[in-house]
Amino acid sequence: MLLQTVRPNIVQAIRAYRVDDLMRAAQDAGHHFLYANVTEAQSKQEVLELIAQAFLFPAHFGKNLDALYDCMTDLVHKAGSQRGFVVVLEQLPDNRGFDREAREQLLDVFRDAADFWAERKIPFRCFYSFAVSHSDNTAWDKVAETPAPMAEAKPKPAAKTSSGPSFSANMPMMSSAFDTAMWLNAA
Repeated sequence: MLLQTVRPNIVQAIRAYRVDDLMRAAQDAGHHFLYANVTEAQSKQEVLELIAQAFLFPAHFGKNLDALYDCMTDLVHKAGSQRGFVVVLEQLPDNRGFDREAREQLLDVFRDAADFWAERKIPFRCFYSFAVSHSDNTAWDKVAETPAPMAEAKPKPAAKTSSGPSFSANMPMMSSAFDTAMWLNAA
């Protein structure tokens, strides 16, 4: 199982892991899978807004790092027993509005959340990737992606069974019952 090869409470670059594999592993383990693609964000505020939308945070979410921590920890903890979490933050921006310091502050919130859940012996794994700007007009590409040399490829027949969801900009923002607004109302 994929998650057995990853420390239970960690925040790390996504590197060789594929989002759909992480989602399946989370589902197999009965963990919440939280996915946010923040490609369109240009500032810390926009990153927080996209995460809040993707994770279905309550409408009163303060859109600051303290509120993010509260939603990832206390609010969920008060909702009852949790089996674990797999979080994917894709395409964290690298620009003037969301620089290295802002990225580290955001990732520190997820590190603190991992520590919170570790104290409760609940796995919390967060994976992230960065986007890089090719010019000042902020055209984004994933850091790990480089164009492959053009070669003649023979068409492959379509698979008869789906190997899982394709993660792209059209992917559902989340695939878990991690609706904090619902939990808040229940508390």
